[in-house]
Amino acid sequence: MDLFGEFHKAEIDEKPFLVYHNVIKPLPQIQTPNSLDKVSIDLPDPQPRLFLCPRLRTRMLLNSLDDERGGEESNQILSKYDSSPLFDDTSDGHHHVLPLFWCNNKEVDPEAEEGDECYSCSIQTIGTDYYFCFTCDKRFHKECVECPLRITYPSHVKHSLQLFYSKYRSDYCIYCRERATYMIYFCALCDSYMHVLCAQAAIPFFIDQPKRHDHTLTLFPRQASLTCNICGLVNKLHLTYVCPICDFVAHSDCVYIPQTIRISRHHHRVSFMSSLPFEEMSCGVCRQTIDIDYGAYTCKGCSGYVVHIRCALRKDIWDGKELEGVPEIVEEDVESFERIADGGILHFSHRHHLKFGTSGVYDGNKFCQACVLSINEGNFYACAECDFVLHETCADAPRKMVHPLHPHPLKQKADHGGDVFKCSACMRKSNGFGYGCTNQNCNYILDVVCASTAEPFNYQGHEHPLFLSLDPKERPTCHICKSTKYKKVLNCIECDFIICYECATLPYMVRYKHDEHYLAFCRGDEASDSDWCELCEGKLAIGGKEGFYKCQDCCTTLHISCLLGPDPYYKAGQTCETSEGEILFQRNNSASRPICCVCNIRCPYPIVTIYTEDMVSYILCTIKHLTST
Repeated sequence: MDLFGEFHKAEIDEKPFLVYHNVIKPLPQIQTPNSLDKVSIDLPDPQPRLFLCPRLRTRMLLNSLDDERGGEESNQILSKYDSSPLFDDTSDGHHHVLPLFWCNNKEVDPEAEEGDECYSCSIQTIGTDYYFCFTCDKRFHKECVECPLRITYPSHVKHSLQLFYSKYRSDYCIYCRERATYMIYFCALCDSYMHVLCAQAAIPFFIDQPKRHDHTLTLFPRQASLTCNICGLVNKLHLTYVCPICDFVAHSDCVYIPQTIRISRHHHRVSFMSSLPFEEMSCGVCRQTIDIDYGAYTCKGCSGYVVHIRCALRKDIWDGKELEGVPEIVEEDVESFERIADGGILHFSHRHHLKFGTSGVYDGNKFCQACVLSINEGNFYACAECDFVLHETCADAPRKMVHPLHPHPLKQKADHGGDVFKCSACMRKSNGFGYGCTNQNCNYILDVVCASTAEPFNYQGHEHPLFLSLDPKERPTCHICKSTKYKKVLNCIECDFIICYECATLPYMVRYKHDEHYLAFCRGDEASDSDWCELCEGKLAIGGKEGFYKCQDCCTTLHISCLLGPDPYYKAGQTCETSEGEILFQRNNSASRPICCVCNIRCPYPIVTIYTEDMVSYILCTIKHLTST
């Protein structure tokens, strides 16, 4: 016998619901005359059933995967459970969870310590039944402990949802739209994910929501190819409600969408409208056409700005706050510097006064402290007492901003506490200035170069403006580096050009100390048989994934890493503390280039990494060699 999940009609507070139940059925391979009989575990049982600890259940799954790989750790992203939740005391090493206890927490605590939530799904719920495992000293939701290997969900009547362990996934639950990881229910046929709690949540037969419709909506009891009047989409994976009086149709989650919100792609609030009074417009996020017969979010201050419902409510665009009835507070811009006499400034990041200057000749020894790139011809601010220099554009950058890539406000940081950070857009590490999220529980950060991008983005290597119009669930290929890694991308809506942030934010024009002209960025497929790198004297890969820099006047060509270094956004003169030791970034401008202790060749890059451990220093040409020392 084993558990299976099903929904049955029941009443909660005298209202009809579809309520989840675990039922006991014979295993598929055991066929008896009573094989169709089922007994709800909620019925009295003369022998109380014990359940396996979910933590052990997951460990058994991962151990079996490792055994299949000969002891190697499995990196399989999705793995199907095969162990029943029912406790089998005949197996060695198994431990069960103790009987239920009631946790009558009144509200979810955002600062809850470890152990206050379910150890299986890391979610707190209000007024919940929990199990406790004495061996693991952890507690688990009743739903997570008793979750069967498969359940039948009302919107998936043709096939069941299977219990999986999800590792490193970024997909979202179709019920709550939060990230679905670890113990989840998954349907491979329709590629849908659900949290264990969401898959077992009670489903109301009727919904009253006057904000969205005047009449009571009724659950449509099967998968439906009906267009939602709110979002304008057909989605068979979502529960659908219909009006028995008129032809109104709505998805269950669309009924409760917020009325007024703020999104990262627009500087004003946007509000929901059930239909649009003007001609068809394009969405301010995905740039696709919006059907005026369905709902959308519009800006009251900007005529014609419209956003699809699903686009506006994306996790990377909306901060999750309903603003209807909340007074709008206009925050004053915070200047990054204070102007002083003779055109100088006092920047927040430096204690000395900075004087304005203009460079007409390439120096090669001046580097901006904010973006870490060299000071070429142009305006800058320099300190008369030390070597602190800022590009004029970097000095003018706002102290606070709302960036299209992130739903929360960002604030500029000059000091990272002796550490380096990874930019959330281009994934490069840096110790220059960064824009960190002001939300205490969010670690999002952008380097200054990525933070300076906006929509539309005018990339010098493409004739059309670029936008952030692709859905983050997509994994498009960058046309420059051919990468499909998880990086933010910009795309052209007039052609199929796509470029990742790592490539888009590389300086398009750079200077090389042995060439009097600017070198321009070129794609890898622009290399010829005669091109070789001026620094390392290596051939350029013809048709390769990596671009290169070339002087069109002198035909000088250089690898990107040779000219800028493999870590172009590390600032010289800075020390970083790690758990293993101390790292010093030093400019490679001495008469004799140092020899890397890993490569055993003289380092050609602009920055040298000096790693000190137990009073012994190692010279590394890149921080990536740190694991090899």
